[in-house]
Amino acid sequence: WFKYGAVCPVDVVKTRIQLDPVKYNSGMIGGFKTVIAEEGVGALATGLGPTAVGYFIQGWFKFGGVEFFKIQAVKKLGEQGGWDNRTSIYLGSAAAAETIADIFLCPLEAVRIRLVSEPTFGGGSLPGAAAALVKENGIIGGFYSGFIPMLFKQVPYTMAKFVIQGKAAEAICASAGIDQGNMSGATTMAVALSSGVIAGVGAAIISHPADTLLSKVNKAGAGGSGGMISRLSNIASEIGFVNLCTVGLGARCVMIGTLTAGQFAIFDSVMGALGASKYHFHDPSKDAH
Repeated sequence: WFKYGAVCPVDVVKTRIQLDPVKYNSGMIGGFKTVIAEEGVGALATGLGPTAVGYFIQGWFKFGGVEFFKIQAVKKLGEQGGWDNRTSIYLGSAAAAETIADIFLCPLEAVRIRLVSEPTFGGGSLPGAAAALVKENGIIGGFYSGFIPMLFKQVPYTMAKFVIQGKAAEAICASAGIDQGNMSGATTMAVALSSGVIAGVGAAIISHPADTLLSKVNKAGAGGSGGMISRLSNIASEIGFVNLCTVGLGARCVMIGTLTAGQFAIFDSVMGALGASKYHFHDPSKDAH
């Protein structure tokens, strides 16, 4: 909850830039100034409730799910097979876990984006905005109109995040002569934070076009009145490929880099505090030497 509360202002500005790039055309710092000048500092906390609740639930399913699927794959393939296919296992585990997590996240993300674009919608509260969305568009239309772009955004993002973090952690430990399976608490934290920042920035860049589409499609009237695919196509055509990939990217890299570092650090710390161990791929052939 704390880390999402800390980056909520960045998320508000990022979403405003994506929704109205003409008005918010002076970068992240300029976006902060515009929001504060027009709506006050409190506007930077818009959508905090659905942001915190949604991503807390999603993180629980995502990180726990990746560990579960990763371990199940290694059980079937064996230690050597797991090591040889670790990239594929990371990708498959992340895709499966994220898809499950997004079913729970999508309704809260729809509420968050609507509140950021219309702060007074449904009275400005999480329950009120959720009820107003359902009344206006029904459960599927209100909560899941952005499910397809969310999958296109979150699944590649999570796949990239876990692969990049795993590779970065391996590289950091190899260069420093650290055994990943026997790290102290401080070393675990340092490796998680550094590899998490690298993973977050890389994953943010890869998934940004879909993030822009998701922000747009949850804005009232965006993309016309047709079906979901038609609306997404219209939005993409209106924005253009370059803007789809770059508008709001700086703010998102800051937000996701910070969040991802915090996520891996907290997950590793909680696992250690509970006496559980995170599974680390290792080459069993080296054990024989």
